[in-house]
Amino acid sequence: MARTNYSAHISDEKKASVVQLAKLIESTPIIAIANMESLPARNLASMRTKLRGKVHIIMAKKNVIKKAIETSKKPGIQELIKSLHGTPALLFTAENPFSLFKTLKKNQSKAPIKAGQIAPHDLVVPAGPTSFPPGPIIGELGQLGIKAGIDQGKVVIKQDAVLAKAGTVVSDKAAGFLARMGVEPMRIGLNLVIAYEDGKLLDGKILDIDEDKFKADLNAAALAAKSLAFNIAYALPSNITDLVQKAHYDAAGLALEANLLTDENAKQVLAKAYFQAMGVAKYLPADMQAEIGANMAVASTATEHAAPAEKKEEKKEEDAAAGLGSLFG
Repeated sequence: MARTNYSAHISDEKKASVVQLAKLIESTPIIAIANMESLPARNLASMRTKLRGKVHIIMAKKNVIKKAIETSKKPGIQELIKSLHGTPALLFTAENPFSLFKTLKKNQSKAPIKAGQIAPHDLVVPAGPTSFPPGPIIGELGQLGIKAGIDQGKVVIKQDAVLAKAGTVVSDKAAGFLARMGVEPMRIGLNLVIAYEDGKLLDGKILDIDEDKFKADLNAAALAAKSLAFNIAYALPSNITDLVQKAHYDAAGLALEANLLTDENAKQVLAKAYFQAMGVAKYLPADMQAEIGANMAVASTATEHAAPAEKKEEKKEEDAAAGLGSLFG
């Protein structure tokens, strides 16, 4: 009996979709995959409007997207196939992947979590007063592990309570209470899973950058680098003045410590020697201390008499200079 070969029939519509996607993949520098699972149609329409002219969004079945990617000759782009989860869509843009992620994230909206969904992070009910009057709610809170009391006729949550850990399935009771408390942990919008640019794949987690923290980290790194350059005496246009000043102060301190006389430290060196001599003198016999004291008194008197003479001499020199100036004026 002859064997009959069967081949899957691919409609002309699917073939056209594959060709269209393949052309966009080849002609667009940035290709990203987004997961649109649980994204309401009205939110998608709003996103399309906001992103028009910047991002081209195409929804297609996984098999169609897979075949279009497989036809591409771009290096490494085949790896995108591994990220076709949920309800995938292809995003085509010329925008930087980080800028694209920021744009998508900015256009997301908050929403309450539903029972059975995965908690995106620890879901916490904060401590504090509520709008609930006393009643069955106390029992419900107890079942959820929430410590509560009554204050001024209202239910008060005594301490923060985690109703669901990140990555766990949210129960029906937890989802209901979080909604009543106005906690909206979910984000509705295009969830960028991965992006492709110049042969490189960028995971959505890498693209999710806290700009304020990033700027603070850059400033901290710049300050640390500046401090390191100064401490190892690595000369740069930005620190050369500080380094020269430090070298000057270090040299002055070394000269003073070594008792090396200079025009700048002569008084300090002599003062240091004087106090050191005084420190030694107090251990000398009384008659020698008296003799030293007498000699110092004589020296002090001589200095006082010499000072006016020096001033007069300086005055004469100034007058002479003034006279010469008038001759050549």
